Amino acid sequence: MTVTSDAIRVVLVDDQQLVRAGLSMVITSQPDLELVAEASTGAEALEKLSVTRSDVVLMDVRMPRMDGIEATQLLLGDARYAPAPKVVVLTTFDLDEYAVAAIKAGASGFLLKDAPPEELLAAVRTVHRGDAVIAPSTTRRLLDHVAPLLREEGPDAGRDVLETLTEREREVLVHMAYGRSNGEIAEQFVVSEATVKTHVGRILSKLGARDRVQAVVVAYQTGLVKPGS
Repeated sequence: MTVTSDAIRVVLVDDQQLVRAGLSMVITSQPDLELVAEASTGAEALEKLSVTRSDVVLMDVRMPRMDGIEATQLLLGDARYAPAPKVVVLTTFDLDEYAVAAIKAGASGFLLKDAPPEELLAAVRTVHRGDAVIAPSTTRRLLDHVAPLLREEGPDAGRDVLETLTEREREVLVHMAYGRSNGEIAEQFVVSEATVKTHVGRILSKLGARDRVQAVVVAYQTGLVKPGS
């Protein structure tokens, strides 16, 4: 199979060789994706990412020596890795605290380890596009699941940050939290997709969020969106 010249460059980071092998098979089966490196620890991943350009990193959370949380923090916070790739965290529902920490570290999406191949591919393409739906359906379910931990600072923590948003921007943020795409939001409000993109851009800027997932985290933390709503 021939990989396209503008293929999305992917790095796999997981300490389980069988997991990496399975993910590798899925990625390399797609002409628009290219697997450029693999690593079994966070430290090894950072070493390879310092010399390998990548667009998306699939990052396991629980690994020896350096876990995915620390690796994500360093990757997204160190100028040596700029422009930093998007990080999709590989997680399970029984690791809530790890998932929350990864969100706060700047992860752009989530993937359950038992997710079907189509969700893996959707996650990679979604975070690479940036302005599309925030992630597969599992992201919303995961955020619902860990919402109490996201709000551990107290009820309606930081709610004053929402005061910077207009009423329409709050409405758009709620729909973002539901995992809806710009096109779907545009249909809801009977406006152009370009108008929705403008709203999303202003929301990210006002909230100081690097991407849609981080903005949705704020929606959960402030109580604007509640689990199961």
